[in-house]
Order: sequence, then C-alpha cells, then structure tokens
Amino acid sequence: MERLLTCEKCKSPLDFSKFSQTDASLLNSGEVFPCPACGARLIVEIYPAMFRAPGAGRSASAVISSGDAGCFYHPQKKAEVPCESCGRFLCALCDVELNGSHLCPNCLQSGRKKGRFQNLENERVLYDHMSLVFATLPLLLWPFTLVTAPIALFLAIRYWNSPSSLVPRWTRFRFVLAILLSLAQIIGWLLLFGFLLKRVIKI
Repeated sequence: MERLLTCEKCKSPLDFSKFSQTDASLLNSGEVFPCPACGARLIVEIYPAMFRAPGAGRSASAVISSGDAGCFYHPQKKAEVPCESCGRFLCALCDVELNGSHLCPNCLQSGRKKGRFQNLENERVLYDHMSLVFATLPLLLWPFTLVTAPIALFLAIRYWNSPSSLVPRWTRFRFVLAILLSLAQIIGWLLLFGFLLKRVIKI
C-alpha cells in the first residue's frame, strides 16, 4: 500500500516527486517550505521506516504434541520462554524482551507501576510548562505574582538541564520566557516596595 503524507491545512497529498530540488532538500532539515497545493508553511520530518516494506511479525507456534508446554495466556500456542519474574511459560506473542530479560505483559505492567524498571520511561514532568504557568497565569490576579514569580524562576533555573518532553517541543524557549517574565515581575515588586518605602519615610 502506498504511503502518503498530507498537508495539515488542505489535506492534499504531498507528492515528493513534484517537489523542486530545493524543496526536497528541506525534508528532515527542520526548515519551513510551502505546501505545493495551498502554500501553507510546513516542516516535514520523515522516518526511514516509511519507505520500508512492512516486515513479517513473529508468530506463535501451535502446540504439536502433548509433551510441548503451552503458553500460560494462550494454551494452544507453544511456549518459547518462561517469564523471568513469575515463571509463567510464554509464547512468542506474549514474550516481552526488555534489556535482555523475558517478561510477561502482567509482570511488565506491575513492574512499571512499582518502579522496578529504571530504563522504562513513558512519562516525564514538564518543568518548562510548570515554570511558564507560574510566570504567566497569576498575571490575571497580579498580587499572587509576589509568590509565584520566585517559584517560576526557581523551577526554570533548577530544572534547566532536566530531560525534556518525550515529544519534541521548545523546552529551552519556555524556560527563557519563564525566566524573563518572572524577573520582570520580581523587579516590578522591588520597584513598588522601594516607592512605598520612600513614601513612608517622607511621611
């Protein structure tokens, strides 16, 4: 089956054969170029797997004789390996290989919840988003910025080098924006306190 990419705006197929050499060189470069149909500005990132033919997946073998061990989850399928956590026999469909270990789906799920697998990461704390929220949202109720601005500044500086989102995003830009906004708020409060202090001294 032919794989097609479409423009997000006009939904027209992106026919790379009609692109100019300049346009084609912009693929996977992170640069912006126009859609040939509607002119919308696009950034196209293509994984090499898109151009590979689908490969055959692993299939579980059926139990041939009564002496063959069956899978715990699929008794009609031949067991290939035991789960290294619970010992259940697993067919090729149920075997989950993680860092050289063979696990069943249940042990993988329970181990993920209990934090046993340090290398199994499917979520991260978005400190860039948190710092930006602390720097912007309280502006609607500006007295709260007296507390939230230092928090935003702390989060942005403390977690500047923390792992970013699993999905590509402008993490550093958010941190910089949060730092600038929080510094502006802190300076504003210092100027206000200085002005009020001068008024009190004059009185």
